[in-house]
Amino acid sequence: MHGAPTPTPTWDPRQYLRHSGHRTRPFLDLLARIPEPPAHRGTTRIADLGCGAGNITALLAERWPHARITGIDNSDAMLHTAREHLATLPAGRHTDFVHADLTDWVPEEPYDLIVSNAALQWVPGHTRSFPAWTRALTPGGTLAFQVPGNSDAPSHALLRELCASPQWRDRLGPAGRRTLDVLPPGAYLQHLAGLGCEVDAWETTYTHVLQGEDPVLDWIKGTGLRPVLTTLAGDPAATEEFLGAYAALLRAAYPPGPHGTLFPFRRVFVVARKDG
Repeated sequence: MHGAPTPTPTWDPRQYLRHSGHRTRPFLDLLARIPEPPAHRGTTRIADLGCGAGNITALLAERWPHARITGIDNSDAMLHTAREHLATLPAGRHTDFVHADLTDWVPEEPYDLIVSNAALQWVPGHTRSFPAWTRALTPGGTLAFQVPGNSDAPSHALLRELCASPQWRDRLGPAGRRTLDVLPPGAYLQHLAGLGCEVDAWETTYTHVLQGEDPVLDWIKGTGLRPVLTTLAGDPAATEEFLGAYAALLRAAYPPGPHGTLFPFRRVFVVARKDG
């Protein structure tokens, strides 16, 4: 039904982590541009928004081993995996995890760094949260994030077309019409500069080389397909039919080459440092 609310996607940590090497590289590029937290008495406080399976939280703990890091996510499955993963960190690392929805998350204490890796695209109107998030930064603190900027790529365009086809549009409803909320780098710069931040905003297109059968489908099953797979859960026949049709479209758009399947992927980066 077109008036029904969009279902909250069910996340699969194992599927998401199948391409963790490619997915982690953009965050490493972001991390290299994040300045050191402001020097002050007390423990450095970091919030990891949309922490997912905790692989990014672990990288934050590796760079700032004495910081208190809070991972925030709305997926119980992801948080369970994150807690298991972070339990293997050396003694003395201070991490905890909170179940919350970034749509209405408001910091309850000051932070020296608020960071997010490939999560804000799922939060419609996330720029409306920037004033509250930057107010929560300590003087000299940083808000840093990266989001995928590939909504016009064949992988996403073909998915939208298939979801809107007569066979699937009524069955999928809002899940089939869900779009990612991502702005150009310049728009993010304007938002955050207007809040008194010194902003570095840029974009990068990565050319990932994927291996295996239907590798682009395998990638998207961990992210962009989650709303569709959640809606079709419980109907294996429909799920198989949809995935078969989508896989055929992706094979034509991303044919395998002699070294693997090339998958260009644009991402948008922002590092905003609060005055102080």
